[in-house]
Amino acid sequence: MAHTAHIPSHRKPRRSNATKLRAGVAGGVLSTLAVAGTAGSASAAPAAEPVTETLELPTLTADLSTQVARSASATQLAAATYELQAEQEQIRAQQDAAAKKAAAQAKKDRAEAVRKAEAEKAEERAAEAERKAAAERASRTAERTTLTTTAAANDAGPTGSTGSGSSGSAASSGSSQAGAEQSTPAPSSGSVSAVIAFLKAQVGDAYVMGGTGPNSWDCSGLVQAAFKQANISLPRTSQQQSTAGTQVGTSNLQVGDILYWGSAGAAWHTGVYIGNGQYLDAANPAKGVVIQDLSGYPADGAVRVL
Repeated sequence: MAHTAHIPSHRKPRRSNATKLRAGVAGGVLSTLAVAGTAGSASAAPAAEPVTETLELPTLTADLSTQVARSASATQLAAATYELQAEQEQIRAQQDAAAKKAAAQAKKDRAEAVRKAEAEKAEERAAEAERKAAAERASRTAERTTLTTTAAANDAGPTGSTGSGSSGSAASSGSSQAGAEQSTPAPSSGSVSAVIAFLKAQVGDAYVMGGTGPNSWDCSGLVQAAFKQANISLPRTSQQQSTAGTQVGTSNLQVGDILYWGSAGAAWHTGVYIGNGQYLDAANPAKGVVIQDLSGYPADGAVRVL
């Protein structure tokens, strides 16, 4: 055996003649069909041309032109309307602003007019008060002049009556009385009237600490000036005036007695008893010179110099 006998053969098996015949017939038929198909395709080629799509625009007719014109007019009208509305809104805003400004100015003008009117009224009231005060001051000055003249005349009467015939009565008076008359003269009842009249003429004057007149006083300054109308020289302060005369009880007061508040020698306020349970004093800056009831503010003591 040859050494290649076991290797299979790679040759294709031979086909028989019948098989070749059938293949040939089939191939011919297929070729015929292919040729026929090619011919048919060639004859049908002109009918398979690509179709191109055409968009036709509308024809601009008279009606369409009218519609376009109307649309443009409507657009212009709407724009004009919006513009007119905007202008009207702007005008209204300007009018509102002007109205507010005018109202504010009118309010300011009214307030200024009221202020000026009140200032003018205040000036008129002040001028009227000043005129009244001037008239009262003039009246008080005239009263003081009259009272001073009257007091001087009253005091001159008893003094002048003590002529040469009065030497006996003067000699009969004790040394103690002479000493008392030198320290505190005993004026007539007319002097009491002069003191009270002077005090009442000062009612309404102002209270000023340290004031001694003619239109403002403190308590002791007024008392000192009043008794000067009776030619009685009193000390200046309340402390000194509270010991200037004879101490009397507040339950046995007479018109013209000097009242004091505090203790004798240490008083801090003085006034003058004018009768009917009342006294007159330069009270304080709020009241000025006034007449008051002792029941509302009882005095602590009193001295008598008249």
